[in-house]
Amino acid sequence: MTFFERFEDDILAGKKVITLRDDSEKDYQQGDIVEVATLEQGRTFCHIRIREVTEVGFDQLTTRHAEQENMTLPELKQVIQAIYPGITHLYMLAFELYDHA
Repeated sequence: MTFFERFEDDILAGKKVITLRDDSEKDYQQGDIVEVATLEQGRTFCHIRIREVTEVGFDQLTTRHAEQENMTLPELKQVIQAIYPGITHLYMLAFELYDHA
């Protein structure tokens, strides 16, 4: 799984504990250990353990989702729309840091 480099510190510090993804990344299961790399460089920086995978509508996003992403709700919605223009449903992958790479 890849993340923008700007999220690396938040993931490693336990401040970012969910990610919102489209259909292409919905097939993770609770308990999966996933290698995490930066999108820009492909540099592996940790492994995470998937705690939960839940479908959520874009219009159902709350400040709680934003807090778990370590951003405000307007920021979260802007980031999602930039990555997935026009998306109406997402998959929330809740995770915990498993180890550093």
